[in-house]
Amino acid sequence: MKSLSFLNHEFEAFPSPELALTDPNGLLAIGGDLRPERLLTAYYNGIFPWFNADDPILWWSPDPRAIFVPGKVHISTSLRKYLKKQPWCFTINHAFAYVIDGCAQPRQKQDGTWITHDIQMAYRELHQNGHAHSIEVWEGEHLIGGLYGLAIGQVFCGESMFHRQTNASKAAIVVLQQHLVKMGFKLIDAQVMNPHLESLGAQAIKRINFIELLTQFRDKKVHPDAWIPCEVTLEL
Repeated sequence: MKSLSFLNHEFEAFPSPELALTDPNGLLAIGGDLRPERLLTAYYNGIFPWFNADDPILWWSPDPRAIFVPGKVHISTSLRKYLKKQPWCFTINHAFAYVIDGCAQPRQKQDGTWITHDIQMAYRELHQNGHAHSIEVWEGEHLIGGLYGLAIGQVFCGESMFHRQTNASKAAIVVLQQHLVKMGFKLIDAQVMNPHLESLGAQAIKRINFIELLTQFRDKKVHPDAWIPCEVTLEL
């Protein structure tokens, strides 16, 4: 039976993702807090927070789930040509706070953002503890795009991305997946499908299949130097 759980501020187990509502798709629980321990437990079990500034904390596990397989991100001919012409540079974990701030800026035709101050502080703490990571896209000294997410074993849980120049967020995804292949990652969780992700080769799979993959890879080791701040090259 589908049901909605209400969490308090005690550290308690999340309900099974299979209990999430179908309408709205994937809503599993309400309440709790954004302590690192709770967030890590959520992602470890295929659950993530997503809520507006005036809402209580909402926890989701939608069905279907959008994923990428590292190494199989689709780079169209036009995107490849475009990126080859750009003088951009790419880094890992050089500017996490600026990336999450960029992601928090309202998009066109949006009045607000779900990446509230509390969300930013929570993920910055996860970054400081070595769990959350960022990819940065630079033009000279200007940050023009990027993304951030969490590493759970051999799974990278993508959270959000932004761009200030055309295709800069797509470049960040390409850099991310190239890096993940080298470091031994097996899965990218992209949460909910949209046209932007679909154009890059994201797949929509059943939640039960996603949880099976997550369970398979979440306790596996990756290269110990995977998230040392560094510059990287976009390979096209």
